[in-house]
Amino acid sequence: MIEIDVPGYGRLRMAHLVLDYNGTLAVDGRLVDGVDTALNALAGHVGVHVLTADTFGKAEAALEGISCRLAVLPPDRQDEEKLAYVQRLGCEETVCIGNGRNDRRMLAAAVLGIAVILEEGVAVETLTAADVVCTDILSALALLSHPLRLVATLRS
Repeated sequence: MIEIDVPGYGRLRMAHLVLDYNGTLAVDGRLVDGVDTALNALAGHVGVHVLTADTFGKAEAALEGISCRLAVLPPDRQDEEKLAYVQRLGCEETVCIGNGRNDRRMLAAAVLGIAVILEEGVAVETLTAADVVCTDILSALALLSHPLRLVATLRS
């Protein structure tokens, strides 16, 4: 569990990290360099879950050796499926990271929603649903391992 007190914002208790795959952890189906190390480090503190439609069919192989649970979701109603997954884990103890329009509902429901802007960009609806926006996935993951960065962004 990661716990962070943010003055004027509240206490964040995060037991789960839920991430979109393509556009968030990967570009064109290929995992971003350094993501494996960052996720394995976080896996010692939170349960790591990766949700994807696996458009490129590469997610399982790319995540091999990473301590995470992969869930391949059907291609239709992704936004509903991702939200339901987070609700089953418990929104109040889940941080979500994503970029696509189908990530907007899980980011809004989570105790902390982080939008990332990689080569695919980020959907405006997802951007406005997020609590924090990062320009790369490694910076987003570092917010959880270096909580003072998150405090600086969210405090009043």
